[in-house]
Amino acid sequence: MESFNNLSRLIKGRVALITGAASGMGKATAQVFAAEGARVIVTDINEGEVKNVSEQIESDGGEALAISLDITDEEQIKECISKSIKSFGQIDYLINNAGIASPINIDHENYDDVWQKTLEVVLTGQTKMIRACLEHLLKSDAPRIVNISSTEGFGATPTHSPYTAAKHGVIGLTRSLALELGPQGITVNCICPGPINTNMTAAIDQKDKETFARRRVGLKRYGEPVEVAHATLSLCLPASSYINGVALPVDGGLSIRRA
Repeated sequence: MESFNNLSRLIKGRVALITGAASGMGKATAQVFAAEGARVIVTDINEGEVKNVSEQIESDGGEALAISLDITDEEQIKECISKSIKSFGQIDYLINNAGIASPINIDHENYDDVWQKTLEVVLTGQTKMIRACLEHLLKSDAPRIVNISSTEGFGATPTHSPYTAAKHGVIGLTRSLALELGPQGITVNCICPGPINTNMTAAIDQKDKETFARRRVGLKRYGEPVEVAHATLSLCLPASSYINGVALPVDGGLSIRRA
């Protein structure tokens, strides 16, 4: 029993690098981790907003570093990692949250461009971040990688084939790397959010949201970014050392409900 009691649920002093952290789930994740005492690296392509998030965290007593980052640009990634190590000396957690979604029909003239861009950000960007952080994660005594997928990774939606394919890919990537990196002590898991109130869903009419939630979601509502953030936190706890290769739905029961 003594070994179980030594498993910590504290992340104070740990360093978490979070992509897509200017808004929504990424922003909430940065705030939740900082509130628990982690030092957070807040990254996003939106430079102004990451600075705002970082300043807000610091005004609340946390430690944060804001870095403008395009996760498709390998030079920017290298610079980001360099700044992170210079400032905090370590990286314990990588949260691959950045993503985009552009509905498009398969026969649209711009389909190839949307397909390429979506996979580049949603899937390939995660591999670039993992490769860049790997040497530093290996130095941690409790390294964690959490990739953000979606319930689209379990199913599908018409006109979302690039996004759906990419999110299926994130789950596959997570499972494969869990087996590859597990022997080196790195756990790799992914979160699969369902309908969440973020910028991606802001354009949906509120009545349509309520109707969808009543019909499809067990909890009869959309989720909030902070609820996803806490699920992400749970996978990063030192005590979560035996959770590996999991695709965790955070969807209010959407994925278990039959149509």
